[in-house]
Amino acid sequence: MIDVSAPYMVKRIILLLLGSVIMAFNINTFVHAGELIPGGFTGITILIQQICGRYEGVEIPFSIVYIALNAIPAAICFKYVGKKFTLYSVLVIVVSGVLTDWMPRMFINFLQLHDTLLSAVFGGILNAVGISLCLYADATSGGTDFIAIFISERYHKETWNYIFAGNCVILTIAAWLFSVDKALYSVIFQFTTTMGLSSLYHGYQQKTLLIITDKPEEVYTLISEKTHHAATSFKGYGFFGKADRILLYSVVGAYETTALVTAIKKVDPGAFINVLRTEQLNGRFYTRPKD
Repeated sequence: MIDVSAPYMVKRIILLLLGSVIMAFNINTFVHAGELIPGGFTGITILIQQICGRYEGVEIPFSIVYIALNAIPAAICFKYVGKKFTLYSVLVIVVSGVLTDWMPRMFINFLQLHDTLLSAVFGGILNAVGISLCLYADATSGGTDFIAIFISERYHKETWNYIFAGNCVILTIAAWLFSVDKALYSVIFQFTTTMGLSSLYHGYQQKTLLIITDKPEEVYTLISEKTHHAATSFKGYGFFGKADRILLYSVVGAYETTALVTAIKKVDPGAFINVLRTEQLNGRFYTRPKD
């Protein structure tokens, strides 16, 4: 069940605003310093800005292009995915876009690096931190995330290969129009972001729990109430204790594991728990709906 209490809403907004500030700061420092092209709608926006500036001599505000690109995907997600989820994500889009244009230069001039590799690596890390804060607040940073979530929720299909292909097209255009080395450094930026996200955010990962317990009913009730996931029991024989034992098998979200294991040990201090990383999962698995 989604927590709709006031403290949770305040925490959610604080995380989203902090993530927005970090992403805007990152664009104005590492991304601009390295002349990088990030993935997704951010990359498309920066590419459009560079094309208009170099070939037309026109400076287009980042926020106008970025918000316009996100308008249609946001409207689709608002209708089909979740209203609050979409509105919180739009908050990130608007705040990060406006701050990218209006962030005071005094806060960012000291990070105008002259080493493109450093900009790519540390910019990717900072980008991962900003996106992770948004994900922990049950929202997204917009862009291709809207598209991926909509298709996943409605059609149960993975879209990351298509998004990756789209990013490759963006980088190819950037390499053709501007510089091949900047495009290749942008690949490092995107790779660092992806690796950072996999380390910082585990919301899309699952863990398998193998629990040997003398209190299977109590432990199952705990799993069901805390995670809304089910479990399967197997009868076994414990050679160490020379007694019949029950093995509970359950798959839960990775972010739920620590608190769940702690709660299980309180119910059954003698429980033996093995936590395994789930690489691939097929079948019915409860996914918390977007609000």
